[in-house]
This record gives sequence, structure tokens and C-alpha cells, in this order.
Amino acid sequence: MWRYLLLSLWLLASCKQSETTQQQPVEVPVANVIQKDIDVTQEFVGQTYGGADIEVRARVQGWVTQIHFKEGAEVKKGQLLYTIDPLPYKTAADQARGQLAEADAMLVKAKSDLDRIKPLAEMNAVSQRELVAAQGQYDAAVARRKAMAANLENAQIELSYTQVTAPIDGTIGISKADVGDFVGGVQLLILNTVSSITSMRVRFAIAEREYLSFRKRILGGEKINPQVDLILADNTMHPQKGQLALADRQIDPATGTLTLEAIFPNPDKILRPGQFARLRMVVETLPGALLVPQRAVTELQGTHQVYVVDKDNKLQIKMVEAGSRYGTQWIIRKGLEPTDRVALVGNAALRVNTVISPVPVKADSTNQ
Repeated sequence: MWRYLLLSLWLLASCKQSETTQQQPVEVPVANVIQKDIDVTQEFVGQTYGGADIEVRARVQGWVTQIHFKEGAEVKKGQLLYTIDPLPYKTAADQARGQLAEADAMLVKAKSDLDRIKPLAEMNAVSQRELVAAQGQYDAAVARRKAMAANLENAQIELSYTQVTAPIDGTIGISKADVGDFVGGVQLLILNTVSSITSMRVRFAIAEREYLSFRKRILGGEKINPQVDLILADNTMHPQKGQLALADRQIDPATGTLTLEAIFPNPDKILRPGQFARLRMVVETLPGALLVPQRAVTELQGTHQVYVVDKDNKLQIKMVEAGSRYGTQWIIRKGLEPTDRVALVGNAALRVNTVISPVPVKADSTNQ
């Protein structure tokens, strides 16, 4: 009998102790909502181009006889780069020069004949037919002389093209032709490329939706920050800030994007054409934005919600409109007040109206 009585008393005490334990509030990290002015940034993938990338082409056909530069070196505008065998073009120029001399002689003779016949025709000493014939021969000689002069000029131009020079100051690449190669045909028009790299162009694409957002904000009087940061492949920041320079005339119908271009100073020539890099730019300025730790926001079927702690330390749910991420925080556009406290419940199975024991944490020191 006493044994059963003692067992009953022990079970009763255990239940009271368990009930007391269950009623103790759970400790939950709680952070205050942060309100401050922020610049919302976004990253885009881009590719670098020289300030000018000019292709060096062979404008006449022939065999390369000499290369006058060091690959990858700096060249000056007008500097001789390639020599294409000039002999055929020199011969053509000499022939054109001879034909011009012959045309000059024929023109002198035709002019002399016309000058001799004109006074005779005025005295009716010769027929009008002879005068017309002399005038026709003179006009033909003038035309032939012009044609031969044009032929000589063209031959001299083609001869000059055998000396291929640098189109701009810049850095020249690896040659696509060697001495002895036949160039100027369909197979090999481009000999090399010269790039100006003291300033660089970086092109990147934004979605049509982003373009429309930018455009509407500009039309609404908002000033868009034109400065752009460039993050290199090793995650270092290019020391020089860039400026937005231009936008393409159309949306690419294949990708639904608009190409933008930014210009970056490159005094140390760190950047080279063809690099892939990330561009970071301010896409929106939010005065008095509300920020909460990312752990405080949960997503359910496309909606976002936050547990807030009321004055009685009870959990309540608020549906919020979350914007973009800002470091380790979410930007909350609607649904919260600056005075709210948010609970970082994580995966804890807590319900609405659960009483908790708040453990204050700094919102800007929490991690996702």
C-alpha cells in the first residue's frame, strides 16, 4: 500500500516539474529593425574591349616579305608593320606612268592639229568635217589623258598599300601572318589587331525589365549614379572607377537584353581586351530603408513573412514585401515598422503567440 502511495506522489511531482519546464520561455535571438539610407547595388557580367580595337588588314594581295614590329609591343600611328612584295605593283605603276606619257604626247598632237585647222576652217580653206574630226580627236585625247592619270594614281595607291602601317597608337597583338605567307586573299584579310588600352570599354547586358525600370525612374526626375565598379577575375577591384557611356540602340530580340558600355581608365594597363569581369553599379537609392537579417525572413509559396516580437514577448507573423539583399540583410519594402523587433527563429518549430525569452543581437552582425 505504501509502495503505491509513494509511486503516485513521485509521478505527480514529475508531472508538475515537466509542466514547469515546458512553461519556461524559449530563448530566441531577436534583432531590431535597422532604418538607414542605402544604395542598392547589382552585379552584371561584362567583357572588356580596348578603347579602340582596329584590325590591320592587307588591302592588296601578295607575299609578306618583312615584319617590322615585335608582337605584343607598343606601336605608333603610321609605324611600318608589314611589307608585302611590292614588285608587281611597282611594275604596274611604271606601266601606268608610261601610258600617261603616251597620252600626254597624243594630247599635244591633237591640240596642235586642232589649233592648225581652226583658222583654216574660219577661212573655209578646209571643210567643217575636218574641223569636227580634229575637235573630236582632241576631246578623245583629253579623256584618255584623264583616264591614264587615274590609272597611275590607282597604281601608286596600290603600291603604297604594300607598306602596311599602324592605324593608331596602341598595343599590337600576335601576328596572323608570317614572312612568306600569301595575304590579301579571302583566306587571310586580317593581319593583326592594334588596341588602345589606356582606357577600356566594358560591355554588359541588362534585362529589358531593368532597362524599363531605369528609364521610368529617369523620366520621373531621379538621377542615376553613372559610376561603375569593376571586379576582376581574382575578385580584386579595379582601382579606377568607370562611367556609363552609352547604350545600344535596340533590345536584342534573341536575349531580351540591352547592351550598355562603361569606360574605365587603365593607366597601369592592368586590363586587356577580352577579359571577363563583373560590374557593380548602384541601381537604386533608398532613403530610410528598413533592413532585417536574412535569417529573419522565411519564404512560403512565393510570399515572405517575418516573426516579430510584441511587447509581451509573444511571436506574431507579419507578411512583408522583401526587396533585394543588402549584404547579410534583406531590404523590407512593406510590412514592417522601424520600431519592430524580429525573431531569428531559423528552423525552430515555434508558433504564433508563443512566449519567448528574447536574446538581443545586432542585426548588422548576423549571418545568413
